[in-house]
Amino acid sequence: MTRLTHLDESGAAHMVDVGGKPATARRAVAEGRIAMRPETLAAIRAGNAPKGDVLGTARIAGIMAAKRTGELIPLCHPLGLEAVNIEFDYEESAIRAVATASLTGKTGVEMEAMTAVSIALLTIYDMAKALDKGMVISAVRLIAKSGGKSGDWTAPE
Repeated sequence: MTRLTHLDESGAAHMVDVGGKPATARRAVAEGRIAMRPETLAAIRAGNAPKGDVLGTARIAGIMAAKRTGELIPLCHPLGLEAVNIEFDYEESAIRAVATASLTGKTGVEMEAMTAVSIALLTIYDMAKALDKGMVISAVRLIAKSGGKSGDWTAPE
């Protein structure tokens, strides 16, 4: 079994020392979706949600969250992200969010991409909950990462 990097020899959690690692270009892509009633989706699409521009606000919230991941997840390093991008796609009765985070650094950006997607989806929920309290957030996952010692990885279809 592979040794867990966030546990020391005694099994105690600790932050991994990345001081001696070389900086490499790193990128991560995560996705998730929020399912909703067709009427809710139509209101968001038309810009008629009670709180205003749902996807614009969700995009900004996701970017802000990615930048603060090190404050939210205890053993994550604070990172100087070089780019965070969030895109939304309308599906049948759902919105799919895809976040891409990148930097040149000593540790990966997977958690930043997944945090961005999660907070973007939570923001959609918050912005549209007056229309539909039954929305369901699901399938938040890493779909690809590149860079670093472990190299490239892509989620199976």
